[in-house]
Amino acid sequence: MSLTQALENAHAILAAADAKVEKLRNIEPYLIDLSLRENPVGSNIGQTLQDKLSILPKLREFGFKNISLGTLDYAMPDELEVDDDFMMHLRDHHVDMTGCFAFTALGIEAKDGTFTPDPSQLKLASYGVPNTVHEIYLSEIGMQGLYDLETLRRSLPASVRWLHEHMRGDNGAPPRILINIVDGCDAFSQNLEATCSILSLLAELPIEGITIEDDRGTYLPFQVGAYIAVIRQFLPPPFKVLVHIHAGAGFENASVIEALLNGADGIWAGLPKRAAIIGHASIGELIANLARVGNPHVQSYRLDQLLPLATGFQQLDDMGPVANDLPILGHNAYRLTLTSFRQLEDRFMDLVPETIGGKYSYRVCPVVSDLPVIAGRLAEITGKPAKHFHDDVTRQMVRLIRRDLRGGLRFDYDEPEQLLKLYERAKGFFPHPGSSASEAHLATQTQRSS
Repeated sequence: MSLTQALENAHAILAAADAKVEKLRNIEPYLIDLSLRENPVGSNIGQTLQDKLSILPKLREFGFKNISLGTLDYAMPDELEVDDDFMMHLRDHHVDMTGCFAFTALGIEAKDGTFTPDPSQLKLASYGVPNTVHEIYLSEIGMQGLYDLETLRRSLPASVRWLHEHMRGDNGAPPRILINIVDGCDAFSQNLEATCSILSLLAELPIEGITIEDDRGTYLPFQVGAYIAVIRQFLPPPFKVLVHIHAGAGFENASVIEALLNGADGIWAGLPKRAAIIGHASIGELIANLARVGNPHVQSYRLDQLLPLATGFQQLDDMGPVANDLPILGHNAYRLTLTSFRQLEDRFMDLVPETIGGKYSYRVCPVVSDLPVIAGRLAEITGKPAKHFHDDVTRQMVRLIRRDLRGGLRFDYDEPEQLLKLYERAKGFFPHPGSSASEAHLATQTQRSS
């Protein structure tokens, strides 16, 4: 292949990638925040009624228009949860629930036409929640013990009809109903024909759209994208298509991007990373990644509050710190270990921490940290400006770190006590740091040490 042909191919390949970025840049994401339910599900502590009452206005202030108040289709419905208390409190105190959702389960229609609403549906109507994510299962394992396909096909229209008859939507409008296929990825991979037949049925019902989950987080991103593309064959716009992806195998955010590129409108998730298993593709991460590509629609949210709000919610749920090495939202996400890792505001695909309410700090790693990082970390520890720590001293600190490691000595130099000890050792090489005499002294000491 000639260089000319190879370059033409390269331009074509990158043009296809640019087109995907452009699609992400222009999408107006449909988001349902689940910080009041998804995050405490995976928490060691959970949320009380007072916690929820303090969280809801913060979600509103951040900019969320769609908020899930909780889940009503849990096991042992006779034993109420905090979610029930929360929704009853909002109802009894006449709190505006516009844009609010609750999760419910399918009611069942018998062969004789008798319909029995699920307890969660009865609660939904009683609590006055205007919208719902209505959950079904479609894989063989998921349906086992609940219903067969014939019962599901018969019950779906009846259940949706019951919701319309017994719910009052936002400002008196019809309720917004999203059908969530809890085992959606399993259903597509194991039961395609039946799944498509249900999609065809859903296309005839008065619903807002559907959502699917990768509830164990085990499907590859391109598989999730393919399932969304199939859904769009049956449910074109204006039907909404959402996903909810858990972090079982570490694909979660890539799977969301693939879903968006293949026709999904958005996600439902919590703002922090915490979720039912070991995390999920959170709304906080998606908003940050859309901001990264220059999506203007996420500017409607309080981006400068994203990081403190998300981490604050997770700290509340766990009564402990957020994992340090969590991408985007973790403590170390914007602690520089090497100056060249700094993201820049005017560089494509970078997202500076100030955009989401954070700021850069410093973390000393013995193998790689350079002079500005060491000076920056010393400034954090001492409160003195970074320029106070002269290059000749910080350079000598790097030299001493290398000598320590070569000598079999291992220290956590990021710890304040260890870094200050190292600083004092390095200062001992220089009578007057910053002077030309100190550089000459350094050269002498280096020759002696070698």
